[in-house]
Amino acid sequence: MQFEHLGARPRIHPDAVVAPTAVISGDVTIGAGAQVLHGAIITAEGGPVVLGEHVIVMENALIRATAANAVRIGDHTLVGTLASVAGATLDEEVFLASGARVFNGARVGRRCEVRINAIVHRHTVLPERTVVPIGWVAVGDPVRLLSPDRHEEIGAAQPELDFPGYVFGVDRDTPDLMVQLTERYGTSLARHAHDRRVD
Repeated sequence: MQFEHLGARPRIHPDAVVAPTAVISGDVTIGAGAQVLHGAIITAEGGPVVLGEHVIVMENALIRATAANAVRIGDHTLVGTLASVAGATLDEEVFLASGARVFNGARVGRRCEVRINAIVHRHTVLPERTVVPIGWVAVGDPVRLLSPDRHEEIGAAQPELDFPGYVFGVDRDTPDLMVQLTERYGTSLARHAHDRRVD
């Protein structure tokens, strides 16, 4: 299914294949030879999404651009089942395994591997050929790779990353953080009320 969002329509190369149950919304460009499988969602929420040639987006993956962070995915990259990319750049020949997550402002270098359920946090830079092991968390620039049992170190990086401030425009220390966050984000998402199916 393809939708016009904020006046922009998806542009899909005639050699690309998009499953009928995938959702492509807004300013999305999909390159030649790309494959977008069932249940995948690719949505441009104010910023563009560009998928290069021969990119594969597996079942139920989510790719979302924001007004602050576009998404660019280089040629011959695979985004695994249930993986997500939010406002990030992936260079060529990247492998995101099932359940991997890449957050806003991150950059994943050429031929990197982000393995099952691994996380690349906000504004993290993975140099070329970096491997993030299964379930690990990559944080920062220069990057630190932390195993999930190093919860205190991961937690210590959170305030510096300021995820609620950067992504939602809400101060982390706001007493009613979730009230502010959901109301602001809900207002932004309400712009979909005027979307129009174009396929």
